[in-house]
Amino acid sequence: MSETLQTIKERRSIRNFKDEQVKEQDLQAVLEAGLYAPSAMNEQSWHFTVIQNTELLKKFTQIAKNTFAKSDVEHLKSLSKNDNYKVFYNAPTAIVISGNVNALNTEADTAAATENMLLAAKALGLGSCWIGSMPLIFENAQNEYFKKELGIPEGYNPINSIALGYAANENTKAPARRENTINIIK
Repeated sequence: MSETLQTIKERRSIRNFKDEQVKEQDLQAVLEAGLYAPSAMNEQSWHFTVIQNTELLKKFTQIAKNTFAKSDVEHLKSLSKNDNYKVFYNAPTAIVISGNVNALNTEADTAAATENMLLAAKALGLGSCWIGSMPLIFENAQNEYFKKELGIPEGYNPINSIALGYAANENTKAPARRENTINIIK
């Protein structure tokens, strides 16, 4: 099996990280993988914001918890009350993937960039986790100031994010794949 296919099959969401910052060359390789993702009409409608500042990561968690506390979703409400919850699972690096609001298909563009970065992270021996709560956190107009603090350009909204670091534990095996999810018509 090719290395690429093996990486795809072995990638898992990591939620427990070592207290060690990602090497600069590895971070740059992950970001470059995101830049080479496919995009609708080659618009490349994404913007990546890397956060490695511990205080800013803590602030991000507090903003997320404040937002979740107002949610109608019980799971999110429970996260807002959990003292151990950290939006990026204590990863030393977070990458926020924002999309241009005027792009043809910004959700697909940012998803492709996110997946490229997750696979690159695995290939480089890094752990990662796709965090999908960005639209919920940033749809709240009260959090608009935080987009500015993060340097997210005008006309871009956070869509995805990645917790990134070195895994504290070994990867678990992939759960069995669901059956009957493929049709082939010849």
